[in-house]
Amino acid sequence: MGCRERAAKGDLLRIVMTEGACVPDPRGTLPGRGASVHPTLVCLDLAVRRRAFPRAFRVPGPLDTAELRRYVERAEQNGRIGQIGR
Repeated sequence: MGCRERAAKGDLLRIVMTEGACVPDPRGTLPGRGASVHPTLVCLDLAVRRRAFPRAFRVPGPLDTAELRRYVERAEQNGRIGQIGR
């Protein structure tokens, strides 16, 4: 979504919307419509800047991405970028 590059499902982080916020779904088990991004801050920032999340979830207005951002930051710091969905 952010960088618009194609990747295998296991290399992407699934995101769902709950109560007006984007929430990470690394196991892919949360209900609802999902969107996928590379689990990097660069890709996440591009998606936010392009307003890709409201478009993907078909909702008007901005969504809260703070929890999602914290999750991706922790994953990058811990070196778990390639293991997000595993």
